[in-house]
Amino acid sequence: MDMHGVFIIIGLFLLAGLVADVVGRRTRLPRVTLLMLCGVIVGRSGFGLIPPEVEAWFEFLTIAALTMVSFLLGGSLTRANLTAHGRTIMWISVAIVVATIVLVAFGLWLIGIDAAVALVLGAVAAATDPAATSDALKQARIEGDFADSLRGIVAIDDAWGLMAFSIVLVIVNVMGGSADFSALGEGLWEIFGAFGLAAVLGFPAAFLTGRIRHGDPMEAEAIGLVFLTAGLALWLDVSYLIVGMAVGAIIANFARHHKRTFFEIDRFQWPFMILFFILAGASFEVQALVLLGWVGVAYLVLRVVARVIGGQVGAMLGGAPKLQRPWFGLALLPQAGVAIGMALVAAEEMPEHAATILSLTIGSTIVFELLGPVATIFAAKRVARLESAGLSS
Repeated sequence: MDMHGVFIIIGLFLLAGLVADVVGRRTRLPRVTLLMLCGVIVGRSGFGLIPPEVEAWFEFLTIAALTMVSFLLGGSLTRANLTAHGRTIMWISVAIVVATIVLVAFGLWLIGIDAAVALVLGAVAAATDPAATSDALKQARIEGDFADSLRGIVAIDDAWGLMAFSIVLVIVNVMGGSADFSALGEGLWEIFGAFGLAAVLGFPAAFLTGRIRHGDPMEAEAIGLVFLTAGLALWLDVSYLIVGMAVGAIIANFARHHKRTFFEIDRFQWPFMILFFILAGASFEVQALVLLGWVGVAYLVLRVVARVIGGQVGAMLGGAPKLQRPWFGLALLPQAGVAIGMALVAAEEMPEHAATILSLTIGSTIVFELLGPVATIFAAKRVARLESAGLSS
């Protein structure tokens, strides 16, 4: 591809992001959804206008954008936020993961899906999309207890999901007559290795960043730390999402000299997010929706019901205000790359069921990635209206 084409496409994508921002503000449609629809239209399922050379950027942009998001979400896990909402965050995150796995797996098994496949699909359904959820909250300009709790939940949700998925794969192997615990070991390494790497990176960063320009980390510091975090996580084969989240939390809690800890990351992340969401939409095979069938519809309904129930139960156990309890599950519907990654691993473990696992996961991801941010904004605004009406309790 000629160099002029590269610049033209990047320029058009970034300008499309500005249009999506304006349209989103005037229509209240999530700009994430608008960007992904734009990607679907110009991508392989639409007019096929994006050259393969540009689609090849997707992996880099995914890692860069999601690492930035994980830093920002980790920054929400401050002592003050955890003191105020820690119990709520932990209970809801655990309850939603457990409820999703149990209810989705049980429901699929009842309609005739193989028990092992149903269990794997339940574990895949537990994954969320922190980027879409975070951006939906940002676009809606919703702050307060509900938004703080949501950011904390999506920050740690994938850690629980990865751990649960690893355990499910071991259970599935045992059900199939194999006592292979390698999946559990890999999952534990991906999680706890990530926390170890975060400690190695986070504590020096908490002390060193923000010293050149006192109290305000410079752009080069922020970008360098994000890229270093992502690169080392990939090299060590640990979750870059968990590393970014944990490093962000360490810096937010221990960098006492910082005044605006993640200001620079927050300022330059949006161009990366624009390119990421457009290319995510371009990479979707809309034909996967056709493959869903009635089993796919059941899978979608079960996941929504499970998350609403899990959010309600977790919020009750976590002591969240009563008016917020029905809305956590709905606000946590977005689902993206982590789920597809889990499905690919499961497909390798169960090649005879690979088509079912991948078609259901990819198809449902398209639906939840397009409609999930709408649900997040609706739930957040609904809670804000109830609280402003003085109905909190």
